[in-house]
Amino acid sequence: MRETLVLNASFEPLSTVTLRRAVVLVLQEKAVVKQAQPELRGRAATVELPMPRVIRLSRYVRVPFRRRAPWSRRGVLVRDGHRCAYSGRRATTVDHVVPRSRGGGDTWLNTVASCAEDNHRKADRTPEQAGMRLLLTPYEP
Repeated sequence: MRETLVLNASFEPLSTVTLRRAVVLVLQEKAVVKQAQPELRGRAATVELPMPRVIRLSRYVRVPFRRRAPWSRRGVLVRDGHRCAYSGRRATTVDHVVPRSRGGGDTWLNTVASCAEDNHRKADRTPEQAGMRLLLTPYEP
């Protein structure tokens, strides 16, 4: 089945739908045909309709914006520029500020990039207990 591009009322692309769904939206007057497939036309007892390739919605649809980036080890390293939050050297691991053994989780605000030596030295303690100072404050990108 062919796909039809759906544009918002502001001409922003939203998604693609099947040809059948596009025809239903046009017949319900929820969308208008912006570009049709010249070789195809749909016919019924009382209506003849060009088969849409691109349709535009009649009313604007607000698309929710995902504000939070999902947490990942790679994301933490990129956020911190591959620099250790304790010494400033090249970071290859991710350290939990509040260790997971003490209830800390995999969140943006609880993880920092760390070199393997500092991560091992800190172990399962908080930076204060290990006598280590954070050079940067973790944040959510």
